[in-house]
Amino acid sequence: MVRKWKRLGHEQTKTALLALLPSFVVFSVFTIYPIFHSLYLSFFNVSLVATTKRYVGFGNYTTLLNNPTFRRAITNTLHYTMGVVPVGIFLALVIAVLLNNRLRFLGFFRSAFFTPVITSMVAVSLVWTWMLEPNYGLINSLLSKIGITGPGWLTDPKWAMTSVIILSIWKNLGYNMVIFLAGLQDIPAEVYESAQIDGATSIQSFFRITIPMIKPTLGFATIMSIMGSMKVFGQIYVMTGGGPANSTMVVVYYLYQQAFEFYRTGYASAVAWILFAVILVFTIIQMRFFRTDY
Repeated sequence: MVRKWKRLGHEQTKTALLALLPSFVVFSVFTIYPIFHSLYLSFFNVSLVATTKRYVGFGNYTTLLNNPTFRRAITNTLHYTMGVVPVGIFLALVIAVLLNNRLRFLGFFRSAFFTPVITSMVAVSLVWTWMLEPNYGLINSLLSKIGITGPGWLTDPKWAMTSVIILSIWKNLGYNMVIFLAGLQDIPAEVYESAQIDGATSIQSFFRITIPMIKPTLGFATIMSIMGSMKVFGQIYVMTGGGPANSTMVVVYYLYQQAFEFYRTGYASAVAWILFAVILVFTIIQMRFFRTDY
């Protein structure tokens, strides 16, 4: 009987490995190999359109860190992240708490907030570009009706990044809202009822019950939001192209320029690995902060 079970387990293992083999091959070819090949290329001076390459060691990395445009891209990426993540998490949590109650047209509101998430970033960015156009855009037209002269949202370096941040918060609000709703629905109603009997107010219940009990969910949403913000590209590409005056130049758009406009493949690979290192550091910090829940 023992031999029979061992033989059966061995056959099941072989079957599972054979079933997983096609996916593993695809994953290796299109994910694992490109990752390590980009690390290899980051130590060479190589072009996308050239057949020769020259070993430069850490030359790409030193050149990169001394490049003022790249340093500006790092600063802008952090600015964007600090603008999007806290505000987006806070608003999503507040909306989730409101929609977790029994409201009329609850399904409509949930759908309305989540629809931008599944809408194409290019389409959304084009619509917002028109809305933010300084001369005939919808927002400045509405502001003019109440006597306010709207700024050049995407043409003024002081407002361009703020405009992109506002769009990104609106676009991704529904994603975190759904995550928080799932976490809120796991909190037993009896906990709130006990708190009410003890005389706790709604605000006290929120900070002493809701926040602690959804801390793992909050940690997950925060980590995913930071990772997504660090890799912002689509709205920058469509709305500003990194301008004006590099005010919205972010790391991924800088990487795109170096790789596909200037064909500096080795240099762009170094950009990618520095971005990976920055995201890794932020992720580790966040996981340590929420370590008691993971």
